[in-house]
Amino acid sequence: MIFFSETKFDFCGDEYIFGEISREMKIESTLKALSITKELSKRNIPGIIEIYPNNTSYLVRYDPNIISPHHLLDYLRDVDRMKNEEESLIVDSKIIEIPVLYDDEETRKISLQYCHHHGESEESNFDFVMKLGGFKSVEEVIKRHSDPLYLVTAIGFKPGTAWCFPLSGSKSDMIEVPKYKSPRPFTPERAVGLGGVFTVVYPSESPGSYQLIGRSAVPVYDVYQRLAPFNESFVLARPGDLWKYRPVSKAEYRNIREEVINGTYEYKIKPVSFSAAKYNEMGTAYTDQLKEEFNR
Repeated sequence: MIFFSETKFDFCGDEYIFGEISREMKIESTLKALSITKELSKRNIPGIIEIYPNNTSYLVRYDPNIISPHHLLDYLRDVDRMKNEEESLIVDSKIIEIPVLYDDEETRKISLQYCHHHGESEESNFDFVMKLGGFKSVEEVIKRHSDPLYLVTAIGFKPGTAWCFPLSGSKSDMIEVPKYKSPRPFTPERAVGLGGVFTVVYPSESPGSYQLIGRSAVPVYDVYQRLAPFNESFVLARPGDLWKYRPVSKAEYRNIREEVINGTYEYKIKPVSFSAAKYNEMGTAYTDQLKEEFNR
């Protein structure tokens, strides 16, 4: 059984209400935020302009000329209570495979170039992660990172950035590293970065402060919408999606890049339902089951 403390609501200026389900990162809190925001979107409430789910919270923008903020707050509290039942914390999702070349030459070069930004001299980000985590080999880091499914908890910072939380069961099984002490001025497109326990794929060239450990062979953001998953949106991820990072060799990475450029690459994607109750009860046995079904 999943229990929630009372959601904390705050007015933010004249047009926003912020709902904080919990301050601690919990999968069930993320799923509750997603469940609430999807329910609000489905109802098309007059006066609500935009709805933003986040890791364990959500933000609602409204027009005070159409709906009273206090009436809206009462409405949000009703929906929030309705989503307290664990049976409601089932998200229609999809598993998406992200092929990754770990410890690649480009992100290694960039991280060495800006190594003073994270306080470690003459050391790549990948080597820093390996040392900090007590890993004995490159392969051990790759296996630890690529084994779990990752829940997309939020989209943001830059268009297309998916914040991915590892479904590893316990925190001791997660790779956890600090962000840069000061951001580097450049990060290559499709770089895979670690910050805290979260993983992101940089959708385009940008500054950044996550430790770089590899590079995705496929785009996660495409304004030209050349590949099928981008037909309806420039952004690959949706909150509630499950990402599976798959290690690839240099040769396979090059082959995938050619297919992406030619417009022939097909993402491996499978629709699933993700249940907070089953994850709460079974832990990694549940995610292992989802991975087995995905790989059939």
